[in-house]
Amino acid sequence: MKKKILGIFAILILAGTAGVFAGYKWLQKYAETPLNIEQETYFTLPVGTGRVGLSQLLVDKKMIDEVRPFPWLLRVQPELGGFKAGTYQITPGMTLKQLLLLLRSGREAQFSIRFIEGTRMKDWIPLLANANFLQHTLNGLSDREIAEKLGIQDPEHPEGWLYPDTYNYTAETSDLAVLKRAYSRMKTSLDEAWAGKEENLPYKTPYEMLIMASIIEKETALDSERDKVASVFINRMRIGMKLQTDPTVIYGMGDQYNGNITRKDLTTPTEYNTYVIDRLPPTPIAMPGLASLKAAAHPAKTPYLYFVADGKGGHTFTTNLVSHNQAVQVYLKTLRAGQ
Repeated sequence: MKKKILGIFAILILAGTAGVFAGYKWLQKYAETPLNIEQETYFTLPVGTGRVGLSQLLVDKKMIDEVRPFPWLLRVQPELGGFKAGTYQITPGMTLKQLLLLLRSGREAQFSIRFIEGTRMKDWIPLLANANFLQHTLNGLSDREIAEKLGIQDPEHPEGWLYPDTYNYTAETSDLAVLKRAYSRMKTSLDEAWAGKEENLPYKTPYEMLIMASIIEKETALDSERDKVASVFINRMRIGMKLQTDPTVIYGMGDQYNGNITRKDLTTPTEYNTYVIDRLPPTPIAMPGLASLKAAAHPAKTPYLYFVADGKGGHTFTTNLVSHNQAVQVYLKTLRAGQ
């Protein structure tokens, strides 16, 4: 009788062990079930969301079908808990376990916004306003108000003070935070360029060099030409010659510019019309990139006083007006041939 009782007890223990093992395997299978998504998406876990809230979110978004095993899974595998709030990138084929590990890691999705060299403040604001997952705090503010929030010393003229580049951010980063990074990078880049510049350049302040860099940026897209373009303007400044650069005229025209510059435009006085004024314009005319800053700080040593487009993406540089006029005729002939 005693042996029979012991046998029954042993059978019950084995049955219980088998049941626990089966339950564990069932939970493992549940954890390895792929989420119900067919394309890359983003999942946002709000601050303060607990286990129950997370499971309900997953059900509401139809990412999982069965919620009852969820609390048991986290009990059996506590390393899957401790998830962090944020917005995460979810890809097809990702399992529930992989999602939980991602939420625990805190590796939020990265978004990016690209500001191109030579663009202006008026181009940056719409990009920020249309950026996904960015917290928009600047909508409706004027350039001056934005500049004041950034701490720009002369808030009336924020042009040129933002460093063009690609900026990565996580969801709910503010648009102001992105611009603060761009402003900080430009200040640092300008300070470094000024500290390492060539001696005896005709700039009185780092700001004047920033103005020059913005003009160089608008005059050529070729890195190989930037120092030569810089040399032309430096040579002109040294002999008291007007800069006579079209991009400054365009900037001074503001909304009146329709894509063409007329002879009247070149002779109409504005504080930016370098065909009229005999100095640098009062502010930068665009956001210069690092290559243009370096060119302004290290212009090539050349005798050039003129340059004109060659119709092939570059420019022809000359030392005198006669040669320049000949280069202009060659350019016009190239344009007509291409029509």
